[in-house]
Amino acid sequence: MSNITFDHIEKIGHIIYEDEVCQHVHYPEMLSRYDSNFILFKTMPSLTTFKETARMLRTFHQKYNQKHLKFIFPSNEKITADILSYLTEENYDIGFLELYTIEPSQFATSVHRHVDVQPVTEDNLEVFLKLQYEEDLKYGETFATEKKALLQRRFHDSHKHQLLAYYDGIPVGSTELIEEVTTVEIDNLFVLEAFQRKGIGTQLQQYVMQKFHHKIVILVADGEDTPRDMYQKQNYVYQGFQYEVLKVEGD
Repeated sequence: MSNITFDHIEKIGHIIYEDEVCQHVHYPEMLSRYDSNFILFKTMPSLTTFKETARMLRTFHQKYNQKHLKFIFPSNEKITADILSYLTEENYDIGFLELYTIEPSQFATSVHRHVDVQPVTEDNLEVFLKLQYEEDLKYGETFATEKKALLQRRFHDSHKHQLLAYYDGIPVGSTELIEEVTTVEIDNLFVLEAFQRKGIGTQLQQYVMQKFHHKIVILVADGEDTPRDMYQKQNYVYQGFQYEVLKVEGD
């Protein structure tokens, strides 16, 4: 599993420019999604290059009334001190992601009788979309509406699998899976706050381990969030980190 990198993680968006320094990813289908509209640095930029790139991205985003700037830095490299100082001065949010992998046979779990995990089909698609929409409203109605349309498109993609978790018959959580030849990525896993710590997230993952027992399961966790502790306890293997920064500018 040592050859699994952040390159294996799905990025929803179109590469509209690329050179030896960076990729510019843009997704006009969902302009409100920060994770689909960003610059990915392939090598660590100098401070001058970063400032120039930020000016370019700001000008580009203004054409589409996008008010954010997002940059992803090369994996397993810390941001240089001068860029870090500049980001702090400019009020960027600075965070990092961690990449984890697991062989399904190594997954540590237990059975939770109240939880039932089902694949999303035509019969429960509207339930899935409603649950997602209500969860996404905390990011704004525009985002929630665009995300619903995105999920509907992905429902018809044979390489995407959507799961819905019920607790005593109530829909309370879901996740999406991205299937590749040798891997399956767990993405967008969430459980309603009122139903957390009841084993629902674990059961969603257990479904994945059973269905895709012949593949390597991969996921990305917020490096400063609590789910990463759960993944470590479940025997996921840490594979690396990647810094990303975000600035949302006012009107």
